[in-house]
Amino acid sequence: MEHELIAEWFRFADMDLLSAEHLQSLRPQPLEIICFLCQQSAEKNLKGYLIYKGVVEPPKIHNLKFLIDMCLDYGERFSEIEKACSALTRYGVQPRYPNEIEILEHDMIKALEYARQIRDFELLAAVMKELGIK
Repeated sequence: MEHELIAEWFRFADMDLLSAEHLQSLRPQPLEIICFLCQQSAEKNLKGYLIYKGVVEPPKIHNLKFLIDMCLDYGERFSEIEKACSALTRYGVQPRYPNEIEILEHDMIKALEYARQIRDFELLAAVMKELGIK
């Protein structure tokens, strides 16, 4: 059951990123939604990893810096994706409300890049492989 729950977190993370990539083809591009989905993908990947490591219920927060700090307790290599997590954190709440944050096309491109970097991070990819995901 636990492996199924972990796999579900990673599956939802992948769906968020695939949705963001699909929305990129729309005109006009929904920049705020794409960036939000990138943040959500990263958040779910990190929470999936934390559950894999035995955290029964990850904190219900959108702060990726907080989550990456938790992941660092299980491996210092998580510092490799710390910058990506810090950059995506700002998209966890503000883009869902008007006039809260200005997002430009280059911000969206970078958000997609960061979300992919987190998804493909070696320690997360190893867990996915172990669980038969991808």
